[in-house]
Amino acid sequence: MGVQLARAGADVSFVARGPHLAAMREHGVRVLMDGEEVSARVRCTSDPSELGVQDYVLITLKAHSVPAVVDAMQPLLGKHTAVITGVNGIPYWYFHQHGGKFAGTRLSSVDPDGTQWTKLGPERAIGCVLYPAAEIIEPGVIKHVYGKKFPIGEPSGERTPRIQALHDMMQAAGFDAPVRDNIRDEIWLKLWGNLCFNPISAVTHATLDLLASDPGTRHVCRTMMAEAQRIAEPLGVRFRVDIERRIDGAGAVGAHKTSTLVDLENRRPMEIDPLLTVVQEMGRLVGEPTPTIDVVLALVKMRERMALRND
Repeated sequence: MGVQLARAGADVSFVARGPHLAAMREHGVRVLMDGEEVSARVRCTSDPSELGVQDYVLITLKAHSVPAVVDAMQPLLGKHTAVITGVNGIPYWYFHQHGGKFAGTRLSSVDPDGTQWTKLGPERAIGCVLYPAAEIIEPGVIKHVYGKKFPIGEPSGERTPRIQALHDMMQAAGFDAPVRDNIRDEIWLKLWGNLCFNPISAVTHATLDLLASDPGTRHVCRTMMAEAQRIAEPLGVRFRVDIERRIDGAGAVGAHKTSTLVDLENRRPMEIDPLLTVVQEMGRLVGEPTPTIDVVLALVKMRERMALRND
């Protein structure tokens, strides 16, 4: 995303570290896309304080990695800075301006000590759902696999000047960035697949096509998605596709490994809490049981524990 925004004229900076930072400083940020390489030379640093206050800060870390960098992000944040949460799962600000009896509820599964809520601030948040798939080929080089859709939206559903400006920038960069009046619908639509395919892929090592076509794993996915739907709908979420179509859509991606499986294979902590534990937590809020989610959650947590222990 950063490369395309920079190529379209936006003033973009990257915060990175290690080999990626070194490669981006030497060669620029390189993206393999549609059979060709595109690149951009932008400011790259490991120290956010070198960059100063920004108009927009886009978070694309794994959700469980965000709390640890919130303090380092503070020099980027001014009174009017918007924080775009391009992370998988339920974001820390979910119940900000939600309306109803759960308005203002903080979710301990994704923000255990309240760091994001208090130091990033829910009022800064803009929701963004990242549908494209990409993979790191080598330090500083990213391969775009598919997709260019990035729905965005304010927690309040309003079409504010800052969301309109973000939309215009992203469209100019060649992305499909529709402004949603209920970004939570979009968050749940992606999470609907992530909450089942990602952990099951980690437990089984199967790719999306196999998970969607095997009768057994398809049934488990279907059951988990039904449990999630019974939680989300009382909170005002509307799913624009049904469960079978959502599973078929994932299967159509083909022999693709989920990011959770890739993390497991590389002995990295997996995204579990923002995809599964938080759904369990929200189920408790609305009084909906999550028996299948509970079982898969226990299995994938043990899978992670054993992988990291054996590293």
